Amino acid sequence: MVYRTPRPGQWRAQDLSHDRVADYKPFVMVDGEGVRCALYVSGCTFACDGCFNRAAWSFRYGRPYDDALEERILADLHHEAVQGLSLLGGEPFLNTGVCLRVVRRLRAELGRTKDVWCWTGYTFEQLLAEVDAGQHDKAALLAEVDVLVDGPFDAGRKDLTLAFRGSANQRVLDARRSLAQRRAVPWAGAEAPGATDLLATA
Repeated sequence: MVYRTPRPGQWRAQDLSHDRVADYKPFVMVDGEGVRCALYVSGCTFACDGCFNRAAWSFRYGRPYDDALEERILADLHHEAVQGLSLLGGEPFLNTGVCLRVVRRLRAELGRTKDVWCWTGYTFEQLLAEVDAGQHDKAALLAEVDVLVDGPFDAGRKDLTLAFRGSANQRVLDARRSLAQRRAVPWAGAEAPGATDLLATA
């Protein structure tokens, strides 16, 4: 198991992010439930051994997030077949400028009719500690997420049979209920066939 573990407040988006994106994939069916629009932000400091997207560790990788890309994402999200937006990386909680910009636009135009999934190397408990340490941008993003896939990728616990995650230490959480209760609450869909071995603290 090789990855970094930050202290609360140690890694801050305003110090690290260059507001760049590694990729944008519209109308995909692998990054969460249903048909989705997936935004991959650039930059991650967890550096998990075996990461599938090592190129996106660099905060300078890819291209700047701009108005044109935002308009394209929102247009795609308006499509009736699309269930929601997926935020991946890189590390979304270290690219809160980009992620909050697109999520706030989504909420302004479509409210809660579309869901937001987010993959993060932070555990939910670490994110709570970040919030308690005054990381207001992380708090704001967490409040907008519906489903959180948390925890670093652990190559020693890699399991290709798991739904929506790569290793057994990672969890698929109902972010809104987890935040309200201040404890990790499994997402109900995690009990579906193929979504076994969810490590829950509920």
